[in-house]
Amino acid sequence: MTEKMQSEIIIIGAAIVDVLVRPASEEVFQAGSYGAEDIRMSVGADALNEATVLARLGKRVRLETVLGNDHTGDYIIRHCEREGIELAAGCRREELVTGINVVLVERDGRRNFLTNDRGSLRKLCLEDIHMPFSESARIVCFASIFVFPQIGAKELRKIFVQAKKQDKIICADMTKCKRGETAEEMAEAFAYIDYLLPNEEEAMLVTGKGTAAEAAEALLAAGVGNVIVKCGGKGCLVRNRKESFMAPAKAGAECIDTTGAGDSFVAGFLYALSEGRALRECVQYANECGARAVGVVGATEWL
Repeated sequence: MTEKMQSEIIIIGAAIVDVLVRPASEEVFQAGSYGAEDIRMSVGADALNEATVLARLGKRVRLETVLGNDHTGDYIIRHCEREGIELAAGCRREELVTGINVVLVERDGRRNFLTNDRGSLRKLCLEDIHMPFSESARIVCFASIFVFPQIGAKELRKIFVQAKKQDKIICADMTKCKRGETAEEMAEAFAYIDYLLPNEEEAMLVTGKGTAAEAAEALLAAGVGNVIVKCGGKGCLVRNRKESFMAPAKAGAECIDTTGAGDSFVAGFLYALSEGRALRECVQYANECGARAVGVVGATEWL
């Protein structure tokens, strides 16, 4: 277990293993046997993907997550040791099965997921997160808003209040809201977030708006400091109380697999932010990382 590092960035969220199959589609369920060109296993989930990219970019990273005490958990532990990602000694639970996703990647890069809801993917709770945070870290990023049923607005607020007490920059990514949560209901937590990085669909779903621009405005109204909406091949929309602009995607990027592209975008943004770069430079570098990620199979294999 890697510990006692003077971490620069703390990532909170899920860590699992992905089994990627490419190319594959819904036809796999209609055939007795289905041939694929590529089947491979790698680590996955947004928090671990972000931590992996950041570590490979040279950052000292601590990952706050939960794993089962099983062979899959061992695989993730060995990965973190190899990459230099710090993990807490108490991150494993005897009663848990470490999460595994099967990712079916279509020829155009789109994905379908098979997940084990009884695994560790959605089991993180407030007690698993070690607070107060390391004094050496400048940034705390909650990578997986809406993934964990036991971490809602009230629990997020407790995490973010502690981070603010320690003068941390708070960043957050999210997935699609699962239980009809709204931006208004999440405002008690969103008000502490300095940089929120949803994709278009996630932003529009949680706000009930029909465009990325309207969704970004609604998230600002909920208290977020800076909203950065990931817009895939179009780049990203950036909006705060002083400016609004579209940062175009890197031209000419070939899309082979979109797995982890958003996570690489977020990791690139965090890296640039930790280096003290201006906002426009941060999103430009984030776009470059996302573009590189879609050019290979797997979430972090581009580095």
